[in-house]
Amino acid sequence: MKRPVILIPARLAATRLPGKPMAVIAGEPMIVAVWRRAMEADVAPVWIATDSEDIAEAVRAAGGQAVMTGTHHPSGSDRVFEAVGRIDPDGQYDAIINVQGDLPTVSPATIRAAALPLEDPEVAIGTPVAVIRRDEEKTASSVVKMVGTPLGGGRFRALYFTRATAPWGEGPLHHHIGLYAWRRAALARFVALPPSPLEQREKLEQLRALEAGMRIDAVEVGEVPLGVDTPADLERARAMLGGSGTR
Repeated sequence: MKRPVILIPARLAATRLPGKPMAVIAGEPMIVAVWRRAMEADVAPVWIATDSEDIAEAVRAAGGQAVMTGTHHPSGSDRVFEAVGRIDPDGQYDAIINVQGDLPTVSPATIRAAALPLEDPEVAIGTPVAVIRRDEEKTASSVVKMVGTPLGGGRFRALYFTRATAPWGEGPLHHHIGLYAWRRAALARFVALPPSPLEQREKLEQLRALEAGMRIDAVEVGEVPLGVDTPADLERARAMLGGSGTR
């Protein structure tokens, strides 16, 4: 990885919390809070990839960059792939760090950690994980677990991702954080593949890459950033970041 770019996909049509990128947290839209975390990581230029003029205008008003994409994308990965082609048609960026647009509390250190596995030329995708501390999260299907072989230094070669409690037996379980660092060629290959059987069964996009033989390495970090999916999550984010929904 010589020249990465950070891309944050964002759309207004979320089913459980419509319009959530524009939900106000501490006086600004949530998407701006995520953009600020990405900027603080200080590893690459940051762009918001969106199909909404409102989102683009909010980001630009805060001093950020936004690129418009189509409305047809089935996933954030597809949106990010279109976006990098638009902002860099000549292929100068060789890696894409995909930060989810609903992670307003994500640490800049976690964003930086996601890209560390790409120092190994055999790795196609890097991603962060964290040790699960709460017993109820070990069995919760909403908490995605990474099953991987330890490589030392808090790094793993990912073998599987699942909503089930895994692996069995004594030892830590790892919560997968949905943030990815892609080699650009790996992302191009991924979006060209059809959804895979295990991806469709588990409802986990990253399984498509594993089923296609792409190597994913994970790095252990010290946090699980709050993903905002519901009104309750939004109130938690407001409490954590300080400020109500007023502007």
